[in-house]
Amino acid sequence: MALGKQRSGSDDESDINLTPMLDVVFIMLIFFIVTATFIKQAGIEVVRPDARTAEPKPLVSVLVAVGPAGDIWIDKKQVEVDHVRAHIERLHAENPKGGIVVQVDRKAKFEKVRAVLDAARGAKVTDVALATED
Repeated sequence: MALGKQRSGSDDESDINLTPMLDVVFIMLIFFIVTATFIKQAGIEVVRPDARTAEPKPLVSVLVAVGPAGDIWIDKKQVEVDHVRAHIERLHAENPKGGIVVQVDRKAKFEKVRAVLDAARGAKVTDVALATED
């Protein structure tokens, strides 16, 4: 003689199957990760110059910063002038549709800015902009 409740078949039918919903959520997550544009941060904050004709750049994949002492930062790492082109080529290859924005401190020397712009030109990147304050 079994003591206990007998289970009816209607309890099993009332469970909700969440597997299809989880599949849809994971597919959407993968879609957003694949289509997202990731911006490589420069690594330092700079005091950008003012400009009256500033326009927002919608597609940016690489930020390069030139500090007041002439130090160059790409992807949160300080980079020597000789290695700037290699870093730009590598990061631009990860997202070829995006452009490069050079953030230059107000006190930076023009020689370092010119070196970064020459490196971008040498890496065959044509979409290069200088960041300014509005």
